[in-house]
Amino acid sequence: MDWFKDWFNSKYYHILYQNRDEKEAENFIQNLSQFFKKEDKIIDIACGAGRHTLFLSELGYDTTGIDLSEESIKTAKIKSEGKIPFEVWDMRECYKKQEFNVALNLFTSFGYFEKEEDDFSAIKAMSDNLKEGGILIIDFLNSKKVISNLVKQETKEMDGIQFNIARKVEDGFICKNIKFSDKGTDYNFNEKVKAITLDDFTKLLNFAGMKVVSQFGNYNLEHYNSQHSDRLIIIAKKWK
Repeated sequence: MDWFKDWFNSKYYHILYQNRDEKEAENFIQNLSQFFKKEDKIIDIACGAGRHTLFLSELGYDTTGIDLSEESIKTAKIKSEGKIPFEVWDMRECYKKQEFNVALNLFTSFGYFEKEEDDFSAIKAMSDNLKEGGILIIDFLNSKKVISNLVKQETKEMDGIQFNIARKVEDGFICKNIKFSDKGTDYNFNEKVKAITLDDFTKLLNFAGMKVVSQFGNYNLEHYNSQHSDRLIIIAKKWK
């Protein structure tokens, strides 16, 4: 069963992660904008509730957001007041062939699939959305640093709910188990993100007719170091 279909569509996912740093996201988009042209059409793949998409639109870009979660897309549509195209969509399928100049996949919105062929399908679909010469920007966790600094047990209280979080590395995935109770009902959700490296992404992107042209290690677009960087941010260009 695909864990992300239930968890990302749950209200508890949004409760647990409600304190995401909007200013950090806006700063990241401002830094990435050096790779965009004002006339570019941009697709935000796995856009969640649309925080990056919305800010891009505020900056004047023609943006579209897609995500598998119906609840996230519903929220994004409300926030945008219907001014931005948001649609429920599976990233493994091409949304609109050769329609966009820029594709974004931000905030570790990849690596959820058990089967490697699904990873290839998702990257291929991202590439197929792009015009020739278009760019794909992937913002992923730095798996090596995450694994070496793994916090195995943690408790967070949000909106009166105590979330008990356990982490481990298993079968090539960084796994998170989330247990909590609300109104007398016990809940148990899991997250699994594949520990994908720069070399792994390079292989996937080459398969999809793309080439890595830059990589960065944080939202200020500083140098990437596989041991110490907070993020793995990849800029890839479509060559064919």
